[in-house]
Amino acid sequence: MKISKEQIGNGIWILAIILILFTPVGFHLRVFVGKLFSTSATVIKVEERKMLKNYDWDLVDLNGQRFNFESYKGEVVVVNLWATWCPPCVAELPSLVALHQDYKDEVVFAFVANDKKGKVNSFLKKKNYEIPVFFEASKTPELLVSKSIPATYVISKTGKVVIAEQGVADWNSRSTRDLLNKLILE
Repeated sequence: MKISKEQIGNGIWILAIILILFTPVGFHLRVFVGKLFSTSATVIKVEERKMLKNYDWDLVDLNGQRFNFESYKGEVVVVNLWATWCPPCVAELPSLVALHQDYKDEVVFAFVANDKKGKVNSFLKKKNYEIPVFFEASKTPELLVSKSIPATYVISKTGKVVIAEQGVADWNSRSTRDLLNKLILE
């Protein structure tokens, strides 16, 4: 039986699909593509911004310290819901880490992981990321619930959700920095 060029081509496509879906090669490819196509987050129009009324959200940090989100009330806050197994989350994390590095003294960041503590610790050490990571210990406030990750929210000092972004975004953009600078001065 002779194999045709078409059969060889089909075999290569099947192999490529298997590699993308079921191996670490595919994970890294999806991360690369996510970075390649990320854009700045979309700011919600002023008249469409919703107020975060419920800040009652118990979180636990990597050291096991309990923490209530309520203590962030009145601050500019960036909340990122993410996981180590999520290619879009991994793709956007470098831009969030860079933003955190520059704004950590003026803006509160909460990286809320949907993952196992051990995996998160290993991931952070491997990438050399120093960010404030938390795990949920109570129900997420309704306005910050997302059906997909990554999901990132920027909350003003008055409690208005200024950005509610699902999917990969470039958080280290000039537009995001300009927005944070404006919110800090309010």
